Amino acid sequence: MLEWHVSRMVSPLYELGDNELHVWRANLDLADSTVEYLLQLLSSDEIARAARYHFAIDYKRFVAARAGLRIILGGYLTLHPRRIIFSYGPQGKPSLASSPNVTATLNFNLAHSGGLALFAVAYGMQIGIDLEEIRAEFTEDNLAERFFSTSEVAQLASLPAEMQPQGFFSCWTRKEAFLKAKGVGLSQALDQFSVTVAHQEPARLLETKWDQNEASRWSLESIDLGPHLAAAVAVQGKPRRICWRELNYSSYRIP
Repeated sequence: MLEWHVSRMVSPLYELGDNELHVWRANLDLADSTVEYLLQLLSSDEIARAARYHFAIDYKRFVAARAGLRIILGGYLTLHPRRIIFSYGPQGKPSLASSPNVTATLNFNLAHSGGLALFAVAYGMQIGIDLEEIRAEFTEDNLAERFFSTSEVAQLASLPAEMQPQGFFSCWTRKEAFLKAKGVGLSQALDQFSVTVAHQEPARLLETKWDQNEASRWSLESIDLGPHLAAAVAVQGKPRRICWRELNYSSYRIP
């Protein structure tokens, strides 16, 4: 089991070494008063996006996720969370906008499902992270045959029936994390590259059809969050250390 270290926000700076990856998790189901407090950290466009959610629970989770991202990045940059400015790639991948007091090589990515969010942060390494709820019905619509590579379909079929839902989502999150790290999203065909499938098997990028050397340039890591969730993080390169942290919203106060 992973050991998540809870951040108490006692320092404005989180130490992040070169070739080091930090993965954070955060509970997004917060009290209404905490959500309204965190809303003060968001930009006007984020507040507008939050307001478009029809259900209150989705609104609150979005606010918590975006505020959490700002708190975490602000801790690495010694920058007030409200002063962080994002830019977005062609497929919507967020990054830090260039400015004199922002470290341009600080890369990050986030994912959330239900009431849980994950954030990945590293210097100089492209990263992507994905999180999905494991749902058995997704394996009943031939989605693997429609979207996965031939080798992944074979790996999934070799698993016992009761392990196939977990295998499907382990595969999906590993693939999605890789695509998010590259910044291409689902514009890249999912059957053009292969990853390991079984939950108990180490996560690895096995091959890419467009470049036989691509797989050797990436690392994948599964994230154990219990039997009902699948998650993975992809990193360009090989991090020398991965640190697991947990965000404690209740200890944060707006300066």
